[in-house]
Amino acid sequence: MAADRLNKLQLMRWCDLLTAALTAALLLVPNMFWLLPVLALRSAVSALNVPAQQSLTRSLVREDQLLQAASLNGLVNQSSKIAGPLLGGLALTVLSPAWCIGFNVCMRLFSYAMLLFIKINAIDGKAAAVCGSARNGSDSSEGCKPLPFRQMWKEGWSFILRNRLLRNTMLFGLLGALSIQIVDFQFASLFLVLAPDKEYMLGWLVAAAGAGAVGAIALLNKIGRSLGYGLRLGGGYAMIGAAVGGLGLLPPGAAALPVLLLGLLLGAGNGMFIIAFNYCLQKETPPGMTGRVFGIQSMVLSTVMIAAPLLGGFLVELAGPREIFGRFGVVILLLGAAGILLSRWLWPAEQKRVDAEA
Repeated sequence: MAADRLNKLQLMRWCDLLTAALTAALLLVPNMFWLLPVLALRSAVSALNVPAQQSLTRSLVREDQLLQAASLNGLVNQSSKIAGPLLGGLALTVLSPAWCIGFNVCMRLFSYAMLLFIKINAIDGKAAAVCGSARNGSDSSEGCKPLPFRQMWKEGWSFILRNRLLRNTMLFGLLGALSIQIVDFQFASLFLVLAPDKEYMLGWLVAAAGAGAVGAIALLNKIGRSLGYGLRLGGGYAMIGAAVGGLGLLPPGAAALPVLLLGLLLGAGNGMFIIAFNYCLQKETPPGMTGRVFGIQSMVLSTVMIAAPLLGGFLVELAGPREIFGRFGVVILLLGAAGILLSRWLWPAEQKRVDAEA
């Protein structure tokens, strides 16, 4: 709601400043009882950044360029997932953890300084939807009074539930996220079985997944909108499921090559899904409602991340990591196949557009 109601640039700047301050506070906490609340508050402040960033992108970018913008954003994010852990590991070889935290503070402040150079008078943050314009599709807020926060929150949920395409996309993403998060935090357990004497193998998988995501995002940026939501969202899940199931089928002592190939497939599926998902939410949402839609989406997925890792840990203890990866790989693969086969029912308007262009 803040992203829809307040100045988006100012909100992103305050997120960077407060996150930097809370990161620096980690160096001062005396014990775990202080550490956990500071980490929780830091995470809560950081959560404001995503809706603000997505809402700002939706306000600035023309609709015909949204896919390219989503691809470039995803390319930066996935590239950072490759470079970040590598730079972090390198920093820890020459610096103490405290100095690494201090470096993180400096990077946050650098991000804040970069945002100061953005001067766009058109961005006033007074989104049209705060006046209830999402109900009639208008983007004009002239003569309107801002809605109360409670009513804004209800309006965001109402908009998602009434929009069939958005509702189906959210539910499809939620089902996949629940299955993926169950195994996502169990990769360490899996590699303790697959390669107990090769600690580096998990790092190679992560690097390969990052490279696969970057490649898929670059390809999507070239293909453009020629693929419908069904192929992009369902195809992404199908590749993720195939990779997860394939990892579960690997025998103990597996060689590096199949791990790298499955990592590339895993990353490609992840990159394809994330870009298609974010693009869909941006394209199908009015600019004044984008912050709330992405905020609700982030909240729902974060709720999944509370329960799913606990359930995954219980299942791995019960049946073993290879068995769980194999079975949930099949579940995710079938979900992706269902998305492709049922695309005309789940995303009918988008499918008609793709058919017309073909």
